[in-house]
Amino acid sequence: MGRLTAAFLWLVLASPLAAEAVKLDAEVAYEQSQAAIGGLTGDQVLTDHRGQPLPLADLRGRPLVVSLVFTSCATVCPITTDHLRDQIMAARRAVGEDSFAVLTFGFDASGDTPAQLTGFAGTHRLLGLEDWYVASADAATTESFLRELGFSYAASARGFDHVTQTTILDAEGRVYRQVYGETFPLPVLVQPLKELVLGTVTRSVDPGALWDRINFLCTVYNPLTGAYRFDYGIFFGIFFGGVSLILTGLVVLRLWLERRRAIRGAAMRPIRREVS
Repeated sequence: MGRLTAAFLWLVLASPLAAEAVKLDAEVAYEQSQAAIGGLTGDQVLTDHRGQPLPLADLRGRPLVVSLVFTSCATVCPITTDHLRDQIMAARRAVGEDSFAVLTFGFDASGDTPAQLTGFAGTHRLLGLEDWYVASADAATTESFLRELGFSYAASARGFDHVTQTTILDAEGRVYRQVYGETFPLPVLVQPLKELVLGTVTRSVDPGALWDRINFLCTVYNPLTGAYRFDYGIFFGIFFGGVSLILTGLVVLRLWLERRRAIRGAAMRPIRREVS
């Protein structure tokens, strides 16, 4: 499964009937999610929380963060939305207030009506936020959009069993990065947005920028605890790799010096014989 991108946080259902429900295959779901990266999303027309058409084509031109939820969820989706709202506020301070947009998409085609979306958005303080859209779509459009995003879900006894996935699209609507879990560290969201908005990977020599990059690269998700953590093992690998290179270099240097002394000694022996 891998490390950071190989982890998922699944919706936990309290009902004993959940054990009989269709289970998602974590490995297959992960492969589908990752396979979507690089793929271009279509120009589907969604319906926003006011009942108005929302063409995805109108959201092109800058990165789009897509949060996938269903409004009747009482556990994971509310936590995910509240956490994402806080992280988005911080991300906008880091890369610019109007540098990207956000879409909360209700994937329950039958249940995520405009009224339901409005209630969900109001409860989680999304209404009135600049460049934050809340929408759903009919069944066919929803299926097409979710397939393009690589999102997996299945009906269950209490709603849906699904991957907790936030997808980052580039300005052309292409899938750029998948973020997993109901909570995640800020660099996991900010770093890909910086790459898209600034057009480059971090090259600054500023210690803060370098640390942000290292923090992003070394952040991994532990599926057993359902939380991200900093992987110090990467530093150990770098340390022991560096030590190994240094020791190898010392051995090579020692052999080179011994060979040089032997050559010089051989060159001096005929001179000593002539003197004697």
